Parts: sequence; C-alpha cells; structure tokens
Amino acid sequence: MPIPAENEARKRLVEYRGFKAAFGTPEAAKEVVHGIDFYIQEHETFALVGESGSGKTVSAQALMRLVSEDWIRYPSGEILFEGQNVLAMPERTLQTLRGRDMGMIFQEPMTSLNPLHSIEKQLAESLFLHQGLSRNKARIVVLDWLNRVGLRNVEKRLSAYPHELSGGERQRVMIALALLNKPKLLIADEPTTALDVSVQDQILTLIQDLQRELGMAVLFITHDLGVVRRMADRVAVMQEGRIIETGTTKEIFANPRETYTKTLISSDTGEESPLPDETAPAVGSVQNLKVHFPIKKGLFRRITGHIKAVDGVDFTLRQGQTLGIVGESGSGKTTLGKAMLALEASVGTITIDGQNLRSMKEGSLRPLRRKMQIIFQDPYGSLSPRMTIEDIIGEGLLIHGIGTKKDRRNRVLACLKEVGLEDEDFLERYPNEFSGGQRQRICIARSLVLEPMILVLDEPTSSLDRTIQFQVIKLLKELQKRRGLSYIFISHDLRLVRSLCHEILIMKSGKVVEAGPAGEIMKHPKEPYTQELLRTAFAESFKE
Repeated sequence: MPIPAENEARKRLVEYRGFKAAFGTPEAAKEVVHGIDFYIQEHETFALVGESGSGKTVSAQALMRLVSEDWIRYPSGEILFEGQNVLAMPERTLQTLRGRDMGMIFQEPMTSLNPLHSIEKQLAESLFLHQGLSRNKARIVVLDWLNRVGLRNVEKRLSAYPHELSGGERQRVMIALALLNKPKLLIADEPTTALDVSVQDQILTLIQDLQRELGMAVLFITHDLGVVRRMADRVAVMQEGRIIETGTTKEIFANPRETYTKTLISSDTGEESPLPDETAPAVGSVQNLKVHFPIKKGLFRRITGHIKAVDGVDFTLRQGQTLGIVGESGSGKTTLGKAMLALEASVGTITIDGQNLRSMKEGSLRPLRRKMQIIFQDPYGSLSPRMTIEDIIGEGLLIHGIGTKKDRRNRVLACLKEVGLEDEDFLERYPNEFSGGQRQRICIARSLVLEPMILVLDEPTSSLDRTIQFQVIKLLKELQKRRGLSYIFISHDLRLVRSLCHEILIMKSGKVVEAGPAGEIMKHPKEPYTQELLRTAFAESFKE
C-alpha cells in the first residue's frame, strides 16, 4: 500500500476524545488520565512522550483494552478506531481487532513472550486465530516473517524458546508477531529501551521499512527524544495524565512552548565528559583478565571449545573517577564488571586497594567485598518484594556485623537522605510502592551503606525515562565528589557515558578495541567500530 504524499489529506485512523482512565474500584478509583485528546492519521508515526507515570502506556493499552477491567475503568471519553468506539465494543469484536487490525510491540519481550512455547508455536497461533491457516501454511508465513525481520538461522530458531534468544532477537520475534497479520496500526511501547545502540538502530530501521511496505500507522511510546526526532511525524507530550503540547516533530523540537517540554529536550543532550586526573591514586586494576566459558557437547558433556567472553583486558580505575565500559550486547561488558568483583571465575591479575584478589581465600576476601559493590540494571528485579526498605538497605550491615539495630537504622536513614529519599515512613514500605527512579535510588543507598570505594553500575538507568536518568546521573556525580567514589559504568547509552565518565573502554567480542579519555574518544574516535557506535548514537551531531 503506497504512503500518500505529504500534501495529500489523510484519514484519521485513531482518535482520542476526552479520554479518561482510572485505577481501582468505582468507589475509590484514582484517575490517572485526565481527558486527553489527540488523533493518529493513516500511515503516519505519532509519538507519545513523557516521564514514567505520565499515562502513556495506560492510554495506548486502552486502545486494545489490554488491562483487565477488574483493575481499570474508563469513566468518560471515547477512543475511536476507524470511527468505532473501542471502549464500547463487545469482547468478541475486540478479539478480532487485536492482532489483526492492531498489533503491539511491548517494552520487555522476555516477559511478553510465553516461556513455555516455542517461537514457531507463538507466531503460528495468531495465524490460526485470525486467518484460519493450516499448520503447514502457517509455518511458511512464520518463516517468511522471521526472515523479513532479520532473524538469523530462521529454520533452526523455530523450535527455540525465548530464553534461548538474545534481547535483539527476542525483539525481532515480537515485531514479527505484531505484524504478521499486516495490521493497520502498530503500537510500539518503548521497543528499544534495553537494546544497545547498534541493535536499536537496526530495530528502528526495520520498523520504518515495514511501515513503508505495509502502509500502516505507528503509535510510538518512548522517553528517548533521539528516537522521536528520527521516527515521528507528530508528537504529543504527556505530563501527569494530560496532553500539554502537540505538534509536528520539527515544531516541537525547534520551538517548544511548555517548560516541561523544554526540560525534556534539554535533558536529552547530556553534558561534556569530565577530564581525567592521571595523578589520582589507583584503587583497582586488572591485567590480562580472561573469562572463558566452556562449550560442552555430546552425551558425556565433553569440552569442545570455549566462548571467550573477556579475552585479555587491562585497565586501571582511579580514585574519584569513572571508567565507562561500552559495547554491543555480548561484547563482555557485564562479565568484565563481575569478574573484577570476583563474582565470575577468571584468569589474570585483579588488584583492589593494593591487594591481589588472586592470592586471597574466600574468608579473607569477604571483608574486602565491603569496599566493592554493584548496582544492577533492573532495580525492581534486584530488590526483594518481601522485604521492607529498611531490611533491604540494612542487610549488608547485618551480614558484616556492623552496629546495633539502632545504629543500623540510623545509617539506613542517613543513606536514604543522601540519595534524596528523606521520609522516615519509607523504611516500612516495600519496593512495589515506589517508582522506577525511587527504586534505583534505594539500590544506590543499599550500596552506599557499607561505605565502599568502588561501585560497579551495570546499566543502572536503562529502564528509566530520560529526565530521571539524568537525575540519577547527577546524584551519582554528587556522591562521587562527596565520598571520593570510583565507578565502573557499564552502559550502551553513549549520552550518559559522555556525561559521567572520565575514561572509556570500547569492547567488542571480549576484547578492548579502543581506550582513553572519554572526551577525546567522543570527539576523535580512531577505530571504525567506535566511529560506527558514535555515529549511531549521535546521528545528528557526530562527524568524523
């Protein structure tokens, strides 16, 4: 289906009219979307932008009524799809629309794909339901779509399960699942948040190509304004359940009217890299570090080779400075960070605070672990849902036998205050009662309570929206300056790396391909691989 020329009138495929949404029982419902109005034209890409909790996903999911109506209600307004109010449709009609006329790519494919069913079964099920195809004909269509979305070794992957695929591969499967019935509308809810820059670029290019091929409209939900600038024809900015500004992408970026929109755009640019101080003392180093995972095959599980996850890496981490580790998924970034903390078996020399970890037994290594802490990518997944915030943050103090119960409580309160959570009532609450940004601050407090020298930050902001990301980065900078902390910052987000890191390692296939001061590498990359990463991340501003 050809896409109309820019000056040709387009029909409105979707229209929100005074739409409201509320969670809870009718007697105690909390309104989260407050009478929004916008429309999506045929063939266009419309971006819905805003912070976490602004109502973006709730509004999009209401278009397919995906949330159980035991939990959500729509007190007033309409959502029209091709002139029909989906909020008033019977369930049978909705089931026909879902997957056939409307497809959706979810933010986290691992939790959206069924872990018990093969890739072929999950895709074929949609074809059985909407097109009534036989098993053999469905397999042909599934193979075709998996090839079209760029999945490698397709025939071998049909029997694979989601956990056997990489993040980029799972997202490609989700795109195939959303598009194989050739819908008129694709809803893409943060489809590239957790992907590295090169895979993100591939996924966005793929969505653009398929949109042109199928002539569909796209509702793109994201907090990444770089993605919005690249993908969207028009933009709506949401704040606290309200649309505060709408316009063409060019208009919004050139002349934002609202203060909130200006803040979003300024937050997206980041800052210049801090200058490294080569005279600062070293707090940690690795020499010729290797982590090789054995490949076992056959009945007797004989070792037939090795995956070289980290292959001969050297670096020095200095006091009060940040070392960024950058690379694609599978490049060895996280494995390197874990190996330095002796959380992964490795070969080579690891020195922390002048002590060689290789020569230490577990008993003598344990006190040293207080000096090196790690903050994980997913703050919700790394906090126990059954423990209070006081217990979570104070657990390390309890394990190391530090202080009385009252002392531990005071230290927990002091750390919470230091990360910007000053309410004493927080101590008795649970992780699910906090936002994503607050949960990450709790994770930081949990690490700080033991007064470490080194923090390994493994993609600590990838699940947060852009303004919250830079709030966390600002907090990390303040803590570094105040406490003299040293960070290893593992990330695929080069804007954040540029803002926080003094030095950078660029990794590919377990090896360091380029290393040096962050500012120098950002401005004058030497290696083609580094140049390509930067070109992808800063498409509009990077020049060789």
